[in-house]
Amino acid sequence: MTFAELVDRVASKGPFQFLHTVLLGLPILSMANHNLLQIFTAATPAHHCRPPPNASAGPWVLPMGPNEKPEPCLRFVYPPNASLPNDTQGATEPCLDGWTYDVSTRDSIVTEWDLVCNSNKLKEMAQSIFMAGILIGGLVLGDLSDRFGRKPILTCSYLLLAASGSGAAFSPTLPIYSVFRFLCGCGISGITLSTTILSVEWVSTRMRAIKSISLGYFYTSGQFILPGLAYAIPQWRWLQLTVSIPFFAFFLLSWWLPESIRWMILSGRSSKALKTFRQVAAFNGKKEEGEKLSLEEIKLNLQKEITLAKAKHSIADLFRTPILRRVTFCLSLAWFSTGFAYYSLAMGVEEFGVDLYVLQLIFGGVDVPAKFITMVSISYLGRHTTEAVVLLLAGSCILSLIFVPSDLLTLRTVLAVFGKGCLSSSFSCLFLYTSELYPTVIRQTGMGINNLWTRVGSMTAPLVKITGELKPFIPNVIFGTIALLGGSAALFLPETLNRPLPETVEDLENWSLQAKEPKQKPEAENASQRIPLQPCELGLGPN
Repeated sequence: MTFAELVDRVASKGPFQFLHTVLLGLPILSMANHNLLQIFTAATPAHHCRPPPNASAGPWVLPMGPNEKPEPCLRFVYPPNASLPNDTQGATEPCLDGWTYDVSTRDSIVTEWDLVCNSNKLKEMAQSIFMAGILIGGLVLGDLSDRFGRKPILTCSYLLLAASGSGAAFSPTLPIYSVFRFLCGCGISGITLSTTILSVEWVSTRMRAIKSISLGYFYTSGQFILPGLAYAIPQWRWLQLTVSIPFFAFFLLSWWLPESIRWMILSGRSSKALKTFRQVAAFNGKKEEGEKLSLEEIKLNLQKEITLAKAKHSIADLFRTPILRRVTFCLSLAWFSTGFAYYSLAMGVEEFGVDLYVLQLIFGGVDVPAKFITMVSISYLGRHTTEAVVLLLAGSCILSLIFVPSDLLTLRTVLAVFGKGCLSSSFSCLFLYTSELYPTVIRQTGMGINNLWTRVGSMTAPLVKITGELKPFIPNVIFGTIALLGGSAALFLPETLNRPLPETVEDLENWSLQAKEPKQKPEAENASQRIPLQPCELGLGPN
């Protein structure tokens, strides 16, 4: 009996699954606020140079830009009406006395620390530092999760995000703010990794896709909540604090969550696993079925997995066999391209000239049909087909933005929204697909490495945006091309539709061999090629 069959028999359906999904999903809902928070806390309002102190005697006319608005980063050296030679009349200089901002709608870290003009790159750097925290968290917490369990790391990650998020709200300087945001990223990575593993353990094989997408809808709902919070709370410090406080409550609620059954069994904690099995069975109204389960039965049926767990595993095991090398390379490219392209669109809301709050609602709204279509597609068409299609479509949308004039705001917004929906679908598919492709003994390591690659992509995206200062089309060329490469790589992954989770590398290799076997010819085509069987061969005569 495999682990999946054991769960199906004892406790795969019931009120526990609903409560388990809610307890894992509520933090995911609030996590969306942190991932996209800088859209509002780092918004750049209209601004222009502050006149020099000696300009109080009369109005100081500012140089005008090509759009008939005041230049944001230049001012006249002398008042325009000053009696000066013609060659110095229109001389300009940088904003030596700071800037004046339009803070009628909200303030931000940009207005507080003057992250404009020559310092505008620091805003992108702050977002990259946050993504670097998610990257480092994936490396460190993934390994700790394998050693000490999924639940302790999840609980500590909730507390880390709550404390560091609250600390960022009281930061006096940009460097201190960046440090706290880095720690926020580490916490988010720990939450993501542990939630992904725990979410698929207590449901049947056929329900894994539905539960995975259900958790994705919690993240989507968070994208609807964030614009409302940002509109109601225009002060960036209070907004930062508001989205961080709930994680103190999640820290307390997480103590109710059970530890990973797989991890307990494979770590030699079979007695505790049996106790948890019986508790869940009783909660679901199957107490008698749970009582029938014995420690000897668990050890007997899962002896293969227990033996494998005693072997030492590392990152090198992800490249030990040809099938694992192919899976790791293709998944890494798909994860990188998804994170890389997703945050190029999600964090570029200001660039489309549409109201910030409305466009963020639209960006969140597109995830609703996108995730539903993804759920149907991965359940019927398969995982690797779905993943390849959505990434290829996303890359095509981003490249199309190069050829759409900047004054066609509606068309540009439609392409961006559709591309963002495709990339959101890619994330939903990849979280499930990756957990199904890697064998149990290296699943968390594989999830950690691939999570690392998507964070490398999301960390690099803000830096690539800076290349737009050279040529405006360069970022979209890079983002679109990488997305197309990721979609192409997904075509080389084996399908996992309706298959149990692989326990060993051999299970994965068998899938690959079965996929390469030629399909049987239709009945009519093979009829003429059959060799008649004798009665004894049919089991109807004497042997």
